[in-house]
Amino acid sequence: MSLLRPRAVIDHVTHLTPEFLADRGLHGLLLDLDNTLVPYGSYDPAGVTQTLAWVRDLKLAGVGLYLLSNATGRRAAFWLDRLEFQGVGLAGKPNPRAFRRALSELGLPPHQVGMVGDQLFTDVLGGNLSGMYTILVRPLATNALPHTRVARRLERAVLKRYGHDWNH
Repeated sequence: MSLLRPRAVIDHVTHLTPEFLADRGLHGLLLDLDNTLVPYGSYDPAGVTQTLAWVRDLKLAGVGLYLLSNATGRRAAFWLDRLEFQGVGLAGKPNPRAFRRALSELGLPPHQVGMVGDQLFTDVLGGNLSGMYTILVRPLATNALPHTRVARRLERAVLKRYGHDWNH
């Protein structure tokens, strides 16, 4: 398997139901923040009420959740207060050390955890290097940092090779 190939590709995080996770033997999720849970740069909880309800439902179902974000610590903290679960900013993805720390916090082995994110070169690569079930989600917004916009072009080429074509 290629280190850049996600195990699943979905349009929105809310498609990850407790049944989807149970069918794959997943008991926890590591979640990216920007363009996965919330639009890049947003500080508006009202714009993500569906995602916040999804988080509550997964927690009630006993799914372990942990934020693993490369966003600033301040930004991650803002959203962690609203998401009401643990996590870190400035994680250093795709460095496997960040993923091992997060897995340790969840108390689960890698094969029981899904890594959910919108980027192949950070989320999917790091998750695959760590032995996790990787789930690529369609980015919530097209606004991004300049280096992310360049990475998106490369991602499209890789995804096409795997038979998936999002029109970003």
